[in-house]
Amino acid sequence: MTHAPGTRVRCEMSKWGGLPHWEYDAVVLGEDEHGLWLGFAAGTVYTRPDKVFVGRHDHVGLVPPDGAWHLAAFHSAAGNGWPALGGSGVEVYVDMTTPAEWDGLTLRAVDLDLDVVRGFNGTVIVDDEDEFAEHQVAYGYPDDVIAGARASCEAVLAAVRGGHAPYDGSSARWLEALRDVMGPGRPGDRSS
Repeated sequence: MTHAPGTRVRCEMSKWGGLPHWEYDAVVLGEDEHGLWLGFAAGTVYTRPDKVFVGRHDHVGLVPPDGAWHLAAFHSAAGNGWPALGGSGVEVYVDMTTPAEWDGLTLRAVDLDLDVVRGFNGTVIVDDEDEFAEHQVAYGYPDDVIAGARASCEAVLAAVRGGHAPYDGSSARWLEALRDVMGPGRPGDRSS
């Protein structure tokens, strides 16, 4: 499903079995050969049952074409440093998920724990492998879901490490598009 640039949408992530996870709003920026790009301006509120988080920097998300087992996020500025990234902030964060589905203006996917993360210093890791192993048992992931998440993680890891599109700076034009949509002089806008 394609939405026009500027359309406000809702993202609802869950865990397996319908358990609630992160929910947040976004704006559609446009589409290219990599998929549909969404914008998340500084100040975006992310909620889940046990936590509320307010984004400090602009970032964009990529919803790849139908059937992909991941959702990617590209950050405009380094936030808090991660020890696993050698103290670097996160530049790229890719969640392994079930293929995303649109229900009107709501995007839904199930977060399958595994994440590929690249810091601004170039360090690349796979995060939450222990959680993925635990949840396979605790939530009873079907074999095809386990296989889909693992295959996606391997492919994304190779693409991120290799700097292949869209992990090659392709997100820069979409970060600019977000700044154009949201306007200057707001928190997270580096042009003012």
